[in-house]
Amino acid sequence: MPAHQKFMQRALDLATLGQGWVRPNPMVGCVVVHQGKIIGEGWHQQFGGPHAEVNALNSVQDKSLLPASTVYVTLEPCSHYGKTPPCADFLITHGVRDVVICNTDPNPLVSGRGIQKLVDAGCKVHIGVLEPEGLEMNRRFFTFQTRKRPYLVLKWAESADGFIALPGFKGCQISGTLSQKLVHKWRTEEQAILVGTRTALHDNPRLNVRHWQGQAPTRIFIDRQLQVPGTHHLLDDTHPTLVYTLARKENLPKTQFVTLSPEGGFMEQMLQDLHQRQVQSVLVEGGTVLLETFLQAGLWDEIRVFKSPVKLRDGVKAPALPAMPFASRNLAGADELTIYRNHFTL
Repeated sequence: MPAHQKFMQRALDLATLGQGWVRPNPMVGCVVVHQGKIIGEGWHQQFGGPHAEVNALNSVQDKSLLPASTVYVTLEPCSHYGKTPPCADFLITHGVRDVVICNTDPNPLVSGRGIQKLVDAGCKVHIGVLEPEGLEMNRRFFTFQTRKRPYLVLKWAESADGFIALPGFKGCQISGTLSQKLVHKWRTEEQAILVGTRTALHDNPRLNVRHWQGQAPTRIFIDRQLQVPGTHHLLDDTHPTLVYTLARKENLPKTQFVTLSPEGGFMEQMLQDLHQRQVQSVLVEGGTVLLETFLQAGLWDEIRVFKSPVKLRDGVKAPALPAMPFASRNLAGADELTIYRNHFTL
C-alpha cells in the first residue's frame, strides 16, 4: 500500500474511535508523519472538545519537526470559529507545510475555505486519498449536509413466514438474543430512534440502551392526536424525547411536543424539523405503517432486516421490500440479517 494510503487509513481508523461521541460533528482522525514515521496522532473525541488536528499536533513531542512533516487528516480542516477555533489556522500557525486530505467538507461554513486558507499560506495540499472510505465512514454527516435531512436507517425483524407482529398488532419476540444485543449497539450509533403511534401504544417501548454500553439516542415518536397515555414509558420524561403531533401540549423538562401543520406533509415537516435540530441520523424501528411510509417515499439510506426461523402463521405482514441495488447478508445467531443500502444516498 502506498504511503499516502497507509497513513490515511490509520487516520480513518482513529476517526472511528469518536463514533457516537462527536455527533452531530463528523468523525475525524489525524496523523502527523516525519520522514516516514508517525510522530503524532489524534482524533475528535467529544463534541465541543478539541478537533483531531489539535489533538494530533499537541501529541508531537518535538514541534520543530512540524514544518518538515506531512499531516494526514480525514476531513478538510475547518475554517470558521465554532466550539473551537479554526483548525486550518492552527495548522498554519504551527508551520505545517504539507497536508493530505481524504474528503472535502460539504458544510457551507467550510466548503473549500479550509483548503483555500492552507493554499494561501503556502501549504502543499493533496486531496482525495481514500475518498470512498471516508465517505462511507461519515455517510451520516455527508447525507445530512447534502440532502438536508437525517440519515435514515429502517430496521425490523420478521418471522420466517413474513410477519412483523401477531394479529391486532400484538407484539412478540421474533428475533433472538444476539440480534437484540446488536440492535442496542445500533442504537448507540445513531443520534435518534423513531417509532410510530401504534408501536408506542401497543408495545410500550422504552427505546433506550440496556444490552450495550454507549450513549442512548434521543427518543422520537409520532402521536398526531396525542393518543399515547402519560403512563407509557416514552412519556416518563427520563430521557430527551420529541413527540411529533398535530395537537398542542405543554412541554415537560425532557419531553418536547412539536406541533406540525395539518396543511403540509407530516413526514417532510418532521424531517425538516429534525434537520434544524441538528439530528444527523435516525434509526426507524417501526411499525409497519411508518416503515412503509418511508419506503414508499424513497426516504431511506439503509434497511436492516432480521429474518427469524420462527413462524407466526398469522399477523401483521412485514413491509414489502423494493428492488435493492446492494445487499449484504450474515447470521446473527439463528437469525439471518440482511442489510440493504440505497446507492442514491451520496
